[in-house]
Amino acid sequence: MWDRLWLGATIGTMEDRGRFGAIEKGALAVKDGCLSFVGLAADLDGPPEKLAREVLTLDGGWLLPGFIDCHTHLVFGGDRADEFEMRLQGRSYEEIAKAGGGIKSTVAATRSASLDELVV
Repeated sequence: MWDRLWLGATIGTMEDRGRFGAIEKGALAVKDGCLSFVGLAADLDGPPEKLAREVLTLDGGWLLPGFIDCHTHLVFGGDRADEFEMRLQGRSYEEIAKAGGGIKSTVAATRSASLDELVV
């Protein structure tokens, strides 16, 4: 049994379906904090109330599972270019952070930079 099931959703996907990927009249289920089902509500294996402890209806509202907010900051100190190579070599974000990298490294570099260094 799933912990939570959303029905009647429009689910954003990475599939190429024209302008953007979307599953209309979709369903999304979560168990123990992980996605367990993403697809058409019509493809569920039974009545929703027997599949999940909590069922929510979205009336076409959007769900974006796995959405990653890619963004940049115009003003920042330091860089993390070396981390790209580390990731290619298979090192995890946790390993990189323990080695002094990760977001904390650029936060620290930004905080310690002078105004002149940041706006050059």
